[in-house]
Amino acid sequence: IIMSENERSRLDRLALEMTEFYSGDPLRVQHFMKVHAYSALIARLEGLGDRETFILETAAYTHDIGIKPAEKMYGSSNGKLQEKLGPPVAHDMLGKLGFDDELIGRVCAMIAHHHTYTDIDSTELQILIEADFIVNLFEDSANADTITTAIRKIFKTESGTKLAKTIFAVNTKPEQQ
Repeated sequence: IIMSENERSRLDRLALEMTEFYSGDPLRVQHFMKVHAYSALIARLEGLGDRETFILETAAYTHDIGIKPAEKMYGSSNGKLQEKLGPPVAHDMLGKLGFDDELIGRVCAMIAHHHTYTDIDSTELQILIEADFIVNLFEDSANADTITTAIRKIFKTESGTKLAKTIFAVNTKPEQQ
């Protein structure tokens, strides 16, 4: 994947901006950094195009941006609240950093659907969801049954599926009778 120096620089500025956004909350910073790393890895392994990868990496950094307003307004970080409240915050931040309007629209749509596991409309969104699941399953100390079910029901990419199975050392094949 060939990313221009300008695009890489813009992503780096976004990572720093998101770190500032979550200043004092290292857990949230660690979360989006890990989701970004897994998203970028799966994108490379799946052969995602340059533009799609740039959109995905932008969305990976900002996917949980709705948590802060959700907690401030409702005292909850519920996924549906994140999907509702995140896009306007991301729109402002990405615009301020000079991201183009088409990318901002696509990233905001991904943020608005990253906890909705039906009607996934792009490979970028699928990869984001898989990367977020890999990180969340670990951070939530999920048990083997939960992990196996998530991999069976949510994961669609070959690379994301293999990565999750390997990380968690689970076999998702049905038991032989």
